[in-house]
Amino acid sequence: MPLLTDPTGIAGLVVREVRTGSRGGEVTRIAVARRSYPTDQADLWDALTNGERIPRWFLPVSGELKPGGRYQLEGNANGVVEECEAPRRFAVTWEMGPQVSWLAVTLSPSEDGTQLELVHEAPVDPEFWTQYGPGAVGVGWDLALMGLGLHLASSAVLDPAEVLTFHTTPEGVAFIRAAAEGWADAAVADGDDPTAAITAADRTVTFYTTEPEEGAEH
Repeated sequence: MPLLTDPTGIAGLVVREVRTGSRGGEVTRIAVARRSYPTDQADLWDALTNGERIPRWFLPVSGELKPGGRYQLEGNANGVVEECEAPRRFAVTWEMGPQVSWLAVTLSPSEDGTQLELVHEAPVDPEFWTQYGPGAVGVGWDLALMGLGLHLASSAVLDPAEVLTFHTTPEGVAFIRAAAEGWADAAVADGDDPTAAITAADRTVTFYTTEPEEGAEH
C-alpha cells in the first residue's frame, strides 16, 4: 500500500452523516459518507462496478453484477443487486449471515471531479450501537474509500498483505482514529450523547487496530 503521508488529512476528505430511519416498521440507523475524487464519472463508475477492477482496491467479487443478480465479496458480504443506473447509481442488499442491510452508492459531478455518496442503512442493535456507534461500519467504509482513492490516483493494485497489516501501522492507527472520531461527531449531530459517542469511538479504534487473538474472529 502506498505510504500515507497525511492519514488524518485523507480521513478528513470524507464528509460523514448519521441519520435515524425506519424500514418495515423497524428502526434503522443510516451511515452516509461522501467523498470527491479527481476523475470523471465514467472512470469512477467503472472502478466501482467492473468485476476485474474492484479487486484492485477492495475485494474479489463473483456473481452476476446486474439487477436481480447475486454477488459475493470474497470472505465478506453477499447480496442482491437491486438497482443499477449507469453511470449514476447502484443499490444492493448487504448480507452478512442472517443480518441484512442496504447499501446505495450515487455519483454526481463535483467541482474537482466526481462526488461519491455511500448510504448504508441497517437495523439497530441497541447494545451494539452503544458499544461501537456508527464507526463499526463507518470506519470499514472509510478504509474502502481510501483504497479507492489510492487506486484512482496511481492505478495501483493494492497488496493484500499490506492491506491486512495497515491497521497496525502508525499511519493506519492515525487514519482509523480520525475516521472513528468523525463518525462520533456525526452521531452526536443526530442526537447521540457526546460522552457515549466518544467512548464508542474509542472502542471502535481498539477493535480495528488490535490484532485478534489466535483462533478468535475479528
